[in-house]
Amino acid sequence: MTSNIKPIRSDIAFSTADRIVVRGKSLPDDILGKMNLGDFAYLQLTGKTASPQQSNMFNALLITLVEHGITPSAIAARMTYAGAPESLQAAVAAGLCGLGTVFVGTTEGAARMLYEAFEQAGDEADLPTLAAQTVAQYRERKQIIPGLGHPVHKPIDPRTPRLFALAQENGMAGRYVQLIQLIQQEAERVSGKQLPINATGALGAICCEFGFPWKIVRGFGVMARAIGLVGHLLEESESPMSYQLWHEIEARASAHLREQE
Repeated sequence: MTSNIKPIRSDIAFSTADRIVVRGKSLPDDILGKMNLGDFAYLQLTGKTASPQQSNMFNALLITLVEHGITPSAIAARMTYAGAPESLQAAVAAGLCGLGTVFVGTTEGAARMLYEAFEQAGDEADLPTLAAQTVAQYRERKQIIPGLGHPVHKPIDPRTPRLFALAQENGMAGRYVQLIQLIQQEAERVSGKQLPINATGALGAICCEFGFPWKIVRGFGVMARAIGLVGHLLEESESPMSYQLWHEIEARASAHLREQE
């Protein structure tokens, strides 16, 4: 009888008593001291060594999402650390759990939108027409267009022009970057609102230029923001703010109850 059970297989890495090999490269001999973190991440993901242009762009992609101040993810991490300082990894995980369709994870939504637009229209699509169709579809479904708008950065997200300039310099400003720019112009035209391409929108388009599957794109935000959260937790351990935040919020939220006494 022929078994239908597939063999267990991974092509990423293996180790022996005296060797650690990642994607065919010796970790001590070929990687340590020869690759930066972004280049190693690219190797881990793709099995390929990044070209200088890919290295520049992929490192910029990751660095963009490391830090953005006292955001909900940073607050969640700090508050969790206050309750369980013995479990730094739980505090980082708490901060990462909120990376979704509103914060950081919109890279995934933007990449998926762009890929699906071209799947429907084909390779010879007229980009302005495709942009208009995409905006119309989102408006008809009453959905927010991923990658557009920002609660703080208006009329321009300062990260976006730099990311697009880097994409141009490194030969990665192709049809996906062009399409999201046209989508932004069309969305502003029909809505009458300022809808800047935010960093995650720019990064979603650049991830498409790399050819990364949309379902993995949110992971880049997870990778990057984990670094930022460790920084927040170090600061929290040395100069805590979580208890002050807790007591101030509790006092405000329950002030009306005290007034009734």
